[in-house]
Amino acid sequence: MDRWLGWPVDRILILFTSLAFALIAIQVTLFHYRQNFRHYAMWGPVIGLPVAALIGLALTIRDAPIWRWLFFIALTGEMLSGLMGFYFHAKGISQRVGGWGVNNVLVGPPPVLPIVVSALSLLGLLALYL
Repeated sequence: MDRWLGWPVDRILILFTSLAFALIAIQVTLFHYRQNFRHYAMWGPVIGLPVAALIGLALTIRDAPIWRWLFFIALTGEMLSGLMGFYFHAKGISQRVGGWGVNNVLVGPPPVLPIVVSALSLLGLLALYL
């Protein structure tokens, strides 16, 4: 327990972001697998989130400049992937019969999940620059 004492807040936030990416990667993979990866963009978060999580964990273990640069690149990519995912999810909901009806929002592609990925990416970027 004493090993956690003295950790700076940026290290804790990077660890949190990495663990959150790993958990979200599982959910995203299940959702996109359920849809049979119908669109090439579905592979972005399925591959990118675990990679970003691993880089973040490596950065948590050893603070080296190369890990910081790789994590910055991964976070930027995931932020853009989340924004692109929101666009595709919103487009998918709007193309369903009934458009943006409550039922389509509930059973269609989740519009909030890609925004969560972008928000977590922003949290990681803030932690890098604390």
